[in-house]
Amino acid sequence: MVEVSRQRFEALVAEALDSLPPQLGRQMSNIAVVVEDEPPSPGLLGLYEGVPLTQRGDWYSGVLPDRITIYRRSICDLGRTEEQVVGQVRVTVIHEVAHHFGIDDGRLAELG
Repeated sequence: MVEVSRQRFEALVAEALDSLPPQLGRQMSNIAVVVEDEPPSPGLLGLYEGVPLTQRGDWYSGVLPDRITIYRRSICDLGRTEEQVVGQVRVTVIHEVAHHFGIDDGRLAELG
């Protein structure tokens, strides 16, 4: 386990988001990305809650933002070095952003 401060961890999440291709970032809509220390269930690294872009239609208006939550302790528990934590943050952020774009876990597994 590697202890990464909340402030540093939030910076890692921001860096991961900033590393997304600009064309993807511009397409992200009505979404908030937050960091929580503890997950609702053990071992959960991240969670997407909302309506994926692929499922939004004319009815989609006046709704609260989708939410991506990245869980600091779960990710830090996996890392033996800060570099491993940095890598896992990036993978987790990309995974959850993919859900925002309508990509399910099965397809993500296929993509690696």
